[in-house]
Amino acid sequence: MKPYPKAEQKMIKRLLKTTKDTVLYRKYQTILLHMKGNTNTQIAEIVEIHRKTVGEYVKQYTTGGIDGLVPKKPPGRPRFLSQAQEQQLYDTVKDKTPDEVGFDGIKNWTAKLACLWVLKEFGVQYQENGMLDMFHRLKLSYTRPTYVLAKADPQKQQQFKEDFEAVKKSC
Repeated sequence: MKPYPKAEQKMIKRLLKTTKDTVLYRKYQTILLHMKGNTNTQIAEIVEIHRKTVGEYVKQYTTGGIDGLVPKKPPGRPRFLSQAQEQQLYDTVKDKTPDEVGFDGIKNWTAKLACLWVLKEFGVQYQENGMLDMFHRLKLSYTRPTYVLAKADPQKQQQFKEDFEAVKKSC
């Protein structure tokens, strides 16, 4: 085993004190113990991990340095829609009503309607929960619609309020 410079050990100690990530803490602790000359079996007993894991951590450190120890974000499942398709969905939900895109008589978007639109437009089937996740990712939020009658007669509304108050008092 090659000797490690004191500066590297100090850096690892500093990282141990500042990190809040438990996985990184364990990796730093493993590397520090390795730098001090402990065997993989000894380190595994101290840190309570498998000795092969100790070897993996040491290998990550020797090949990639400190950055080699930082866990990489898992790529996750590939998206069903391309970025352009997601943008088209966003624009459609934002700017158009379902009535305007072929769902006659329906004025408000729901996850279920968006699933049907995506299936019709792109041939990709989504579940409602998946569509809700996509809405969240696209920064779309759900609000319950409120209706304002454009042609409401203010005199009739006032008359209704007065009649309603009279009915309330008589009950």
